[in-house]
Amino acid sequence: MQSSLSISLQQCSKTFADGTRALEPISLDIHAGETLVLLGPSGCGKTTTLRMIAGQEQPDQGGKVMFDGVDVTALPIEKRNVGMVFQSYALFPNMTVAENIGYGLKIRKMPSAESKARVAEMLAMMQIERLADRRITQLSGGQCQRVALARAIAVRPRALLLDEPLTALDAKLRDSLRLEIDGLLRQLKITSVYVTHDQTEAMALGDRIVVMEHGRIAQIGTPREIYQKPANTFVADFIGIMNRLNGKIRDGIFSCNAGQLAWQQPDTAAHSILFRPEDIKIAEAHENTSLRGTVNTAVFMGDRTRILVDVGEPQPLVIDSHSRYDFKAGDMVGLHIDTRGIIVL
Repeated sequence: MQSSLSISLQQCSKTFADGTRALEPISLDIHAGETLVLLGPSGCGKTTTLRMIAGQEQPDQGGKVMFDGVDVTALPIEKRNVGMVFQSYALFPNMTVAENIGYGLKIRKMPSAESKARVAEMLAMMQIERLADRRITQLSGGQCQRVALARAIAVRPRALLLDEPLTALDAKLRDSLRLEIDGLLRQLKITSVYVTHDQTEAMALGDRIVVMEHGRIAQIGTPREIYQKPANTFVADFIGIMNRLNGKIRDGIFSCNAGQLAWQQPDTAAHSILFRPEDIKIAEAHENTSLRGTVNTAVFMGDRTRILVDVGEPQPLVIDSHSRYDFKAGDMVGLHIDTRGIIVL
């Protein structure tokens, strides 16, 4: 594999011919060897950003795409030496698995013996040696995606670009293949840009995550930073589940419909606090708590019970309990919030 590539977007925006503004001017530095995930809802600009890196889309006038400090904005995709993996696989149905993997090598006129050795290496890496002579139409979705990965990596690209590669797969296969992709990217140490709308994929794969909203970058950070320190309410609500209590903070006390919570930070003008389901717990029956609510729903999920508690707010609080107690709708419960997990926005 060739040395990894640093990628930089400088004031890149995109307006299509029909006037649609897909991307506002963004600047983004991607470090050599890292896996950067572009995360956001449909239409937020993440695929447009990926296609710009690949050379499939040109930025509006003034925008630049840089590879290792060299301006490649005008360079076509076939000269950028990047590998692409798509949701649709984009494999050739009239070719065998081995022929698909070796296609890019053939285009590059690699000698036959070297090409066969490289294909064999890729088949082994993706653990699909037994599929070498099969047609694409004879493969499952997971097998097709492994072939697509092998084909992209076979040409030893300096960067790997993946556009929602697991979306078409069922949940169980998606989980297992996600682990395989993570292991593969760590092994190859190749610069990778991964587009997804799935938060779990983003958290599992990304060294850093770029959260996008309406063609803009809402936040860039590690998975832990994005989850624990969201920059704004969009990021807080988009990543995982976020609880919210509305009230007033005064003299070290937060007062709301559920009761009162001791506050260890200076008074703030904010009138709401946010926290994750894991930062709130239901008190034991003998404990006195200043926060209370009523169980709306309790759903047993095997390793935990997801409980929705009405505390007089527009939305119930979501709590994941590992207690063996069988909660019922109508139960009155006391609540403990870990103030270390509280976010004020």
